[in-house]
Amino acid sequence: MPRASKGPRLVWRGESWKKDGTLRNKAGWFIRDRTTFISAGSGEKGHPGPEAEKALAVYIASKYHRARGAEDVLIADVVSVYLREVAPKHAAPEETAARLDNILDFFGEKTLAAINGKLCRDYAASCPTEAVARRQLEDFRAAVNYYRREGYTTAAPTIVLPDKPGARERWLTRSEAAALIWAAWRMKQKWKGQESGRRTGRHLARFMLVALYTGTRSAAVCGAAVRPTKGRGYVDLDRGIFYRRADGAKKTKKRQPPVRLPDRLLAHLRRWACTDLDIRTKARGKSANIGRKISQDFVVEWNGKPVVSVKKSFRRAREAAGLGPDVTSHTLRHTAATWLMRAGADMWQAAGFLGITVDVLIDTYGHHHPDFQADAAEKIAKKQVAAEATKSVSGQMTMKHELGRGGPMFPTQSSKGNAIIAKQA
Repeated sequence: MPRASKGPRLVWRGESWKKDGTLRNKAGWFIRDRTTFISAGSGEKGHPGPEAEKALAVYIASKYHRARGAEDVLIADVVSVYLREVAPKHAAPEETAARLDNILDFFGEKTLAAINGKLCRDYAASCPTEAVARRQLEDFRAAVNYYRREGYTTAAPTIVLPDKPGARERWLTRSEAAALIWAAWRMKQKWKGQESGRRTGRHLARFMLVALYTGTRSAAVCGAAVRPTKGRGYVDLDRGIFYRRADGAKKTKKRQPPVRLPDRLLAHLRRWACTDLDIRTKARGKSANIGRKISQDFVVEWNGKPVVSVKKSFRRAREAAGLGPDVTSHTLRHTAATWLMRAGADMWQAAGFLGITVDVLIDTYGHHHPDFQADAAEKIAKKQVAAEATKSVSGQMTMKHELGRGGPMFPTQSSKGNAIIAKQA
């Protein structure tokens, strides 16, 4: 996470000389703003005078003056404002800050006016993957647009993003899912290259079950409590409802509506909430989990606390199960959606279960449904026959109509022949 900027401030700098022996600057007070130093006048070393304080006030006022041009705005200022005013409201502010730290390393000393398509493409080329570059540039774009909306600048350059990667289509078969859960369940702690008897992946196996059978995103599963808890989603073990979004939490495009728990999963959750943890070190009395249930306060716990991330442990389980790097924790959500479609679930109910729109469900997973284009495939041949029959009947009716009026509207080969015969006669 990047270190928070201290903002513009007064600092004392002693005399500085260049290599050629000429004076670079006299001793005095300077306004320091990141890597920029501006003279604020002389004075005593320990006490900046009114002149220096006034210069600092003028600098700060001009820095955040409304409607500054893009050439006067440092990108470091744009990112700093966003980190201070917007990022703390994000679900994972540390991750936002880490991504913007990379932006600062590349763009920090430039102004908004320097941003163009080539510079954005150069940044993307410096990232490990296009997906990483796109995500970081999206944060940068959000910071620039926020700065513009707040009126700090008159112009916001266009942040050119790499092409959006194609949607992931990887999902797990029943046997693959079973192998993954079993690998997590059997994971053991390693000490100096040797496995100990301590099981370290059983919380991950529980995470997988919940994510797989509810189609819920990782963060919502990891943060879920077993009773109403401020700032967290929770599982109602009596009614069998998983409230994925915390009460009072801001609605986002990820939706996270309540979901009804499948009976088999609900039975597991109830058992976890009332079953003591199996602790191998109980005799020594050193474990913090002594006396705790499997799910004492949260659905997925590790050492008595909610799990923050499963990325590292999931990677180990995936490798143990013999699955490739294309399988991630989010694959469990894709798998849930695919299984629902392959089972022929009602589209409206499946969309509500997953927390997506029916249109997205059909566009992304609809081809897995047993009724996918079934009616069209069945009737396309029948429609051709019906069209031909309609055309034939229509032609016969037209002929009858024209004959009733004394002949066809347009001369046919026979009508032309009759006309020639009549003329010759």
